[in-house]
Amino acid sequence: MIPTSRLTRLTISRNILKFSTNKFYRNININCSRRNTSKLCSYRYQHTDAKQKDEDYHTIIKNTEKATGESSQHEFQAETRMLLDIVARSLYSEKEVFIRELISNASDALEKFRYLSISDTEGTSIKDRDRSLEIHISTDKTARTFTIQDTGIGMSKEGLTQNLGIIAKSGSKAFLEEIKQKQASGDNNIIGQFGVGFYSSFMVADKVEVFTRNATDEHGWKWTSEGSGTYEIQPAEGVQFGTKIILYLKGDCREFADEDTIKNIITKYSNFVGSPIYLNGKKVNIVQPVWLMDPKSITPQQHIEFYKFISGSYDVPRYTLHYKTDVPLSISALLYFPEGKPGLFEMSRETESGVALYTKKVLIKSRTDNILPQWLRFVKGVVDSEDIPLNLSRELFQNSNLIRKLRDVLTARIIKFLLDHLKKNQEEYEKFYKDYNMFIKEGIITNHNQKEKEDAAKLLLFESSHLEPGKKITLADYITRAKEHRTIFYLAAPSRKLAESSPYFESLKKKQQEVLFCYDPYDELVLMQLQQFEGYRLISVEKDMRDDKAASDLTNLGEDSLQRSEINDLSEWIKSKLSGKVTSVNATTRLENHPCVITVEEMAASRHFIRTQSHGLPEDRRYAILQPQLEINPRHPIIKKLHHLKGSDPVLAELLIKQLFVNSMVGAGLVEDPRELLTSMNELLVSVLDKH
Repeated sequence: MIPTSRLTRLTISRNILKFSTNKFYRNININCSRRNTSKLCSYRYQHTDAKQKDEDYHTIIKNTEKATGESSQHEFQAETRMLLDIVARSLYSEKEVFIRELISNASDALEKFRYLSISDTEGTSIKDRDRSLEIHISTDKTARTFTIQDTGIGMSKEGLTQNLGIIAKSGSKAFLEEIKQKQASGDNNIIGQFGVGFYSSFMVADKVEVFTRNATDEHGWKWTSEGSGTYEIQPAEGVQFGTKIILYLKGDCREFADEDTIKNIITKYSNFVGSPIYLNGKKVNIVQPVWLMDPKSITPQQHIEFYKFISGSYDVPRYTLHYKTDVPLSISALLYFPEGKPGLFEMSRETESGVALYTKKVLIKSRTDNILPQWLRFVKGVVDSEDIPLNLSRELFQNSNLIRKLRDVLTARIIKFLLDHLKKNQEEYEKFYKDYNMFIKEGIITNHNQKEKEDAAKLLLFESSHLEPGKKITLADYITRAKEHRTIFYLAAPSRKLAESSPYFESLKKKQQEVLFCYDPYDELVLMQLQQFEGYRLISVEKDMRDDKAASDLTNLGEDSLQRSEINDLSEWIKSKLSGKVTSVNATTRLENHPCVITVEEMAASRHFIRTQSHGLPEDRRYAILQPQLEINPRHPIIKKLHHLKGSDPVLAELLIKQLFVNSMVGAGLVEDPRELLTSMNELLVSVLDKH
């Protein structure tokens, strides 16, 4: 015989929910720009709505730059030469991210200029302080070039050496430290941290030219390198304030000279950068970063359009959660719960998260699997946090306590949000629950953390034996009415009618004990895995019957019952006739209207085993795994008649007990195909009719 513990291992080790393994890929293209009203970050342009036409052609990129004077050749520092190869070939997983890095650097340059123009109270050192702060990009297929130019702070000759000649010498980081030392007030939008983003250009370019002019300089400079370990610097005329970078693309990177390709990449990574971006004279970041706006100012139509935009779907959001907090982390999140039902691929556990991660409006990952638990993968939206510790490539964020804290905060907020909707409008929540309850149950079954299991379990709904059909309650509702035994009882049945007529429910109904009814086959597996909720044990009524020692007390059976000696005699006879099928036969006082029932150690796991794993197994093997126990009712007329028949008509008695056993197995949901009982039933009928 196989021990009972084997049963749980056989069943729970399976993929309980049997999700599809097909992977569903989506591209999240998120377009946005931001208007920040703080003094430091007040933008000097007005965003255009996504429905409006493109602005008139506008570009600042002109071929007016000309190198003059003698050039000076320099070598990268030894560490820089070693790291340059890593940056150019290994640091980034996708070549296209060089565009994100260059745009981020340009955005930093604009922010630096904005800060300096505000802090320069004397107004003497900064030139052209009222210029528009913009980023311009141009592509040329014929020349195979990619050009990006900003109107930001620019660099002096010393700045070129310090920022472009020494890798990991981040100008942005040094600038932030300077601001901190000066105790400057206000927010900042400086993105750069490590000073390596510029060198991603060499992933796609044979040569890089930089024309730059500092906001305080009379003339500009030209910086040139082929990424081979040296660079040149020489004076230049016709250089506009800011920085212009020209990439001469490699032959196998010519796609980055294509306008449509660049537009898609900007849309994917950088449309939330807080300054206007122009591509070949046309503004491309035209959709607002809705999650950074005042929630009260966002219209339902804006939410619908933004949801469709980030999710790539055509439905509308069912619920919208707009969440901002500074404690314990700085988080701006806009999360949507789809109106439509999930498809087969969305049900798959291989499906990636639908939440994009940004930091300071720059895309870090379009699919972030560890800032929300896997079971919440149906949630769509954006999370922006300035506290996330990034690694050098910005493409992955380190698995730190902050990330776990971010995950915990967001998960708790989502659960609270859904519970609030349950309280406000249970009818609407039940529609959501009908479509997405499998995700919630997955979160309980697949999780090893008891607290996280119980958090997800707060969202479960069940019918109750104490309420009218159709009325559903939560586990927390059950607890508020629990009178004793810190126990939550549940019973699995296909319908309310079968649940209320179940032999397992009889005694609890008589005691007026509330029982939750589980109609979904997976519900009892979920509750079995959950085990407890807020200090209350979760017990199936079948297991409660099996473990009820008081029910085996036969001291006060009454005159209408078989007596103890008769029960012992009948039990031994039944066990012999059902040899290889039942492990034991016991009398119970918990039954009234039923002659007998089957109990097993874990009914939920056993039923799942019958549904998913027992097909093709020999009968004796199935019973060896299930180890069923037959509980007989010594007061029932059929059991009393059986005791008489086993002596007077042993053939009929044997047919009767086998039929009772099959009936009990069907009633317990432990028969793969109920049609199996027809054969034994017909044999019994023939035997009975032969007596007349």
